[in-house]
Amino acid sequence: MAGFSLDEIRAFWTEQAKLHGRSFAASWSDQYAIDLEIRTLTDWFEDGNKALDVGCANGYSTLSFAAQKRIAIKGVDYIPEMVTEARKSLADVGGSLKGSAEFDVGDITSLTEPENTYDRVVVIRVVINLHDWETQQRGLREAARVVRPGGLLLLSEATLQGWKKMNQFRQEWGLAEIPMPPFNQYLDEDLVIETLRPSMDLVKLDNFASSYYVGTRVLKPLLSQALGGAVDASRPEMEWNRWFSQLPAAGDYGTQKLFIFRKRG
Repeated sequence: MAGFSLDEIRAFWTEQAKLHGRSFAASWSDQYAIDLEIRTLTDWFEDGNKALDVGCANGYSTLSFAAQKRIAIKGVDYIPEMVTEARKSLADVGGSLKGSAEFDVGDITSLTEPENTYDRVVVIRVVINLHDWETQQRGLREAARVVRPGGLLLLSEATLQGWKKMNQFRQEWGLAEIPMPPFNQYLDEDLVIETLRPSMDLVKLDNFASSYYVGTRVLKPLLSQALGGAVDASRPEMEWNRWFSQLPAAGDYGTQKLFIFRKRG
């Protein structure tokens, strides 16, 4: 299937904002994967950080970070409807946060933020929503530009390597390949690292979701198959998913990975 154009991608996420409002599902239906992602990312924040969440959607993750760490975080997203929902959530929970948060409209390919500004810049499943590699490179460089020297770029994205490895595992057991969504273009890990090499060093490439993907995308459908399809393996809200989200990561089978880059200078 051919990928969506930029206009189609924008329309898709606008519809998600209208459909799901302030729910986690506005960015992904798999809540336990999101919660695992948030826990992994939170470990890289320190109290006192000035942070930017680029492509924050409805602020679900942004507010989670500010609830757990004494940080000043700004979330930006290019879908105005997402920002509206994020501001509604902030109005409800702002007084209970350890840190502070604010939201505004912003585009990862053309940020209005000054360069060398933020201790932490977090990008969660945003670059994969840019329709071609040239645009993705522009987004990566913009995110890197606003990180201060010594600061971190935390990039949680789906990679081609992780996707292919996970599907190889599935195919060994007779399961069909999970396709890439038409609104996504997964990233080549090596090209991401090379694109950011002029200003950033890779600290770690964390396969944080590998055990979760094995449990929910391989073992779960196999067990469902063995039970004659009596259990719908596609349901992400199952206790099975929650349990696997608590396990330590093992292997390199997660489509979703976390790049941790430190800016030189």
